[in-house]
Amino acid sequence: MRVPVVQQHRRRRRALRRRVLWTGGEVLVTAGVVLLLLVVQQLWWTNREARRGAERQVQALERQWGASTSASPATPGARDGGSPAADSTASGGSSPRRTTTTGNTLTPRPSQAYAILVIPRLHLRVPIAEGVSKRNVLDKGYVGHYPGTQQPGQEGNFALAGHRNTHGEPFRYLPRLRLKDTVQVETGTAVYTYTVDKILPRTSAADSGVIRPIPRSLVKPSYGYRTPGHYITLTTCTPEFTSRYRMAVWGTLTSTRPRA
Repeated sequence: MRVPVVQQHRRRRRALRRRVLWTGGEVLVTAGVVLLLLVVQQLWWTNREARRGAERQVQALERQWGASTSASPATPGARDGGSPAADSTASGGSSPRRTTTTGNTLTPRPSQAYAILVIPRLHLRVPIAEGVSKRNVLDKGYVGHYPGTQQPGQEGNFALAGHRNTHGEPFRYLPRLRLKDTVQVETGTAVYTYTVDKILPRTSAADSGVIRPIPRSLVKPSYGYRTPGHYITLTTCTPEFTSRYRMAVWGTLTSTRPRA
């Protein structure tokens, strides 16, 4: 009986093939683990850190406003924008930073947290900061105020932006808002209540009409307002996990009361 002879070079080829397959498998597993860690970091860790930071900022604002109220409970003419000290805010911590005012107009510093957005239906309570910088505002879990738009309670459009996914995702459930829902904006001196009365489910990311003083879509002109008023605009990306389109929720100011 003849015993087949396996050539040495065939053995080497088989060993090399096994080594290549094993190495390739290790590379794929490693790449999968890295991708999984990146997904966890984006979907869980950034949310965790941003939410904790936003909660601390809300608490810092409330402490500051409480201290300001107790220090000067009977300040005459105290109203939004009436006193730089009344609406000085904390930025990134509990240390107060002053705003500047011109007449009756509040002018926060860039990236400064100076108000709180409250949406009861979404169980949301989040800081509002000046500007829409990703690094300094939105990625901190804050809601950002579009520069150049009006401030809370003023005639015109108080326009805000927030992440829908990752970094705290304060506006993830914005599509759950319905007509007649309320949206509140708290400052150091007043609480402004807006009532949702128009919703634009989707428009172009470049549709600047939604944040104009009289908000009206340039892409879908049937959505928006035609007369001056006191408006709020909430914008975020849509659909989820993309930034291809924007959605907008609009409300009209229905009440103003001094902060207790």
